[in-house]
Amino acid sequence: MSEKYKFSNLNGIYFITYSVINWIDVFIRDQYRDILLNSWKYCQANKHLDIYAWCIMTSHVHMIIGCEKQFNLWEIVRDMKSFTSTQLKKAIINNPAESRKDWILEIMTNTGQLNSNNRSFQFWQQHNHPIELINYKITRQKLDYLHNNPVEEGFVVEAEDFLYSSARDYAGKKGLIDIKFL
Repeated sequence: MSEKYKFSNLNGIYFITYSVINWIDVFIRDQYRDILLNSWKYCQANKHLDIYAWCIMTSHVHMIIGCEKQFNLWEIVRDMKSFTSTQLKKAIINNPAESRKDWILEIMTNTGQLNSNNRSFQFWQQHNHPIELINYKITRQKLDYLHNNPVEEGFVVEAEDFLYSSARDYAGKKGLIDIKFL
């Protein structure tokens, strides 16, 4: 991976994107989105994760995050992805209404068996593409991109109408996750 996509300043503020393998639309169910939200809340309370902005799309997640100086942002993201991968696998297996269960599990099992970094199952793509927000221009561009993603996909007309995004907070409404404003 190039230096462009690494957490070089472990205590900086970063825009990250992490995606489900093969861009599978997993996050069309509240139950699966709630696993992410609960994991983030746990990381905020116990790992000192600072969330500045976020958006859960159907197959990927965008976040602007940071952490307190004594903690390592890369490790928090690694742990968060590892935990949610396990929890999401369990949720898919145990969801009697999941009509795509066999198909999803087959793809994730086959992908995991091909990747030596996993134990026979892979939910998330390996990379996060962290981009450090080092100035106002980059920060504004990433914040606008993140919040407007649901608008561009045609899910909503106004960004703040998308429930699974911090655009609500930035519009003066209460969102699903406590955030720190940029």
